[in-house]
Amino acid sequence: MYRIGTGYDAHRFVQNRDLVLGGVNIPFKYGLAGWSDADVLCHAMADAVLGAAAAGDIGHYFAPNDPRWKGVSSIELLKKVREIIDERGYEVVNVDSVLIMEEPKVGDYRREMGQNIGAALGIDPRAVGVKATTTEGLGFVGEGQGAAAQAVALIKIKDKK
Repeated sequence: MYRIGTGYDAHRFVQNRDLVLGGVNIPFKYGLAGWSDADVLCHAMADAVLGAAAAGDIGHYFAPNDPRWKGVSSIELLKKVREIIDERGYEVVNVDSVLIMEEPKVGDYRREMGQNIGAALGIDPRAVGVKATTTEGLGFVGEGQGAAAQAVALIKIKDKK
């Protein structure tokens, strides 16, 4: 049996913070505000995977006021999400996503993002889609106030060995 889930996340840009997307530190004048490293890409993927398993959302497991998650890498959160769905008898088949932001451009980092995410979710990096788009100047993203991401995940019942 296969199941599909979707995820979305958005964070505002702030100064004096690293910009981390897909577990990659990307040189930029701003980072994203958040309790963890605020990696919108990983957060959207985590929600997509959890949603596919009907297992809630990342806020349920990684509360934004819990000191255990302060500053944590969202790649680590994806690893925990993998454990959560593993306990429910599922495994990830693939994930696909789109980063939504005006800048910086992330094309040069997509391969490394896919490798990081694939390793965290226990899938081949070729099963990780990372795309990027802008909003052509519209909304908070278009005005350069922040970034967002959307993701979809396909999971299946683990094969019996």
